[in-house]
Amino acid sequence: MCNKLFVIFVFITVLCSEISFAGSRLLYLEGQWVAGYSGSEKKAIYYSTDQDAEMQKPSIGFDYVQKFSGRSGDYGTFALQARGAWNNEGPDRFEGQIYNAYYKFKAGWSNIWVGHDRSSFGMTSYFDSHGLLLPTLAMTGYGFERDWGSGINKDLSWGDAGFSLTSGSGMPLFLKGNWLLSSRVSKGVLNRDNYNVGVSVSGGRILNTMGEHLMDPDPHRTVLGGLDTAVLWNNIENRFEFIGGENLGLKSYAFFLRSTAKFMDEDRFKVEFQPVVSRNDDVVTYDLYGGVSFSVTADLCLRMFYLYRDMNYEHRGVAQLYYYFRVL
Repeated sequence: MCNKLFVIFVFITVLCSEISFAGSRLLYLEGQWVAGYSGSEKKAIYYSTDQDAEMQKPSIGFDYVQKFSGRSGDYGTFALQARGAWNNEGPDRFEGQIYNAYYKFKAGWSNIWVGHDRSSFGMTSYFDSHGLLLPTLAMTGYGFERDWGSGINKDLSWGDAGFSLTSGSGMPLFLKGNWLLSSRVSKGVLNRDNYNVGVSVSGGRILNTMGEHLMDPDPHRTVLGGLDTAVLWNNIENRFEFIGGENLGLKSYAFFLRSTAKFMDEDRFKVEFQPVVSRNDDVVTYDLYGGVSFSVTADLCLRMFYLYRDMNYEHRGVAQLYYYFRVL
């Protein structure tokens, strides 16, 4: 809770300061409603993956970005994205979530960030999926969607490279002897070459967290390697990721494929297919997703998915109404 209060205090200070910063600022309001039905539990649910997970749940929040610049151009960026989420089944009916909370400095030879941002591991290091309904591997326990720490990223003519040292606790910040080193290097610039292929390594002692909750008080050894690819072709977008090694002290592997077909002007309508296979020791789980999304306006999007999970014969349908509106 202390780290949440601190970053919110910094946000208010920057936003309300009378000091005139050269640069630009953006402020968005974010809101979503999530609801569905679980066949295995035989009841309505108000989350997409798990009640304890941070995404996706009914919530409302903001996304603020402040760029700092001088005579030679931009030299830094401060970002804070936070929301209040509703837990229908959790012990705390409402929880605060900090998503982005970092300062990024342009050092010329690289970008250096400190705070709560993406670690340099896997697809999540460059693919922003915070508003999307379908989960990536980072949302299912292989890496972290965001983590507390610092990192260095460098864009190259042939791709990019990054290195990070983070807490290994994910959304909340806990210091119990946990740490995580990660690095990723890739070839291809997606917006220019229509492909990107990355190789990642990660190792340390991390905590088992889900959303804002600490599931185990002791850190566990983790050593993982990963391969991820993204390929764009006409109106088809394919993403693949494989991660394997030791995760939270267990021999683990997982692979993920998402194929997206885009239709209508500005890709307003999308149809997606996503199988996910994971193994922890001797437990193998197969998930099969099918999803659609439709951008009603530039600010409002409707998403739906169907999930079949073989482990507990789960049939799940979930819908999301997502609103993201610029106010500044």
